[in-house]
Amino acid sequence: MLDDFFSRALVAGIGLALTTGPLGCLIVWRRMAYFGDTMAHSALLGVALAFLFEINLTVGVFIAAMFVSMALLALQRRGALSTDALLGILSHATLAIGLVMVAFMTWVRVDLMGFLFGDILAVSRLDIALIYGGGALVLGLVAWLWRPLLAATVNEELARAEGMAPERSRFVFMLMMALVIAIAMKIVGILLITALMIIPAAAARRFASTPEQMAVMASLIGALAVIAGLFGSLEFDTPSGPSIVVAALALFLLSLLPYAGLLKRGGSANGRPVP
Repeated sequence: MLDDFFSRALVAGIGLALTTGPLGCLIVWRRMAYFGDTMAHSALLGVALAFLFEINLTVGVFIAAMFVSMALLALQRRGALSTDALLGILSHATLAIGLVMVAFMTWVRVDLMGFLFGDILAVSRLDIALIYGGGALVLGLVAWLWRPLLAATVNEELARAEGMAPERSRFVFMLMMALVIAIAMKIVGILLITALMIIPAAAARRFASTPEQMAVMASLIGALAVIAGLFGSLEFDTPSGPSIVVAALALFLLSLLPYAGLLKRGGSANGRPVP
């Protein structure tokens, strides 16, 4: 029989995977992997701010991620640098500032390895409630904004012409990203959050013929990676967060096999191929 802490880890990891699937698809379609990394790196700054002002860690990470999103939007409007250069600056600057702040706070004992690579085996029932509550909110928002987000991904100008308000959808998408990063940090860590979003989505792309199919498959592949990674971690005594990402990578590599591509059908009933 599985230990209680291992069962909680399974439940928490599967809940996170179900949430990250649709968001990961949007990241892949929009080619925003570096943006996801930037927001994830800002989580350490959020951790430092949470310790400094004695607030909840999840709240601190959410605030920091939102600050980075707003800073990126403001700097993009100025047009002084390209987006990838801005992302590079914000990504490394927030990570470095967070590390320096933590080093100055000598009165606080911080497990940096836990924050960087996660500690899913330490999740509590409260963490599980937060994961499923936040996940339900994110999935509800995704369902509400699915058409505008998908339309803006394909053609932002056309989405604007049809009155879908792509700017509002982009802002809500950033809010969802910040929330997922805040609740995922304890499970897979700051450095691996984006991998859990992108790799299952990339694997699902080989099998899906519609955006909706890809979103569902990405969630299922992510959940399978969590299960395989945790049991592999238990069997081989390896770190749980990295083991989950390695399992996701193995599933992605399996999806690249020649016979795997034959499972994907060429079209869809509603004529909407995967972006």
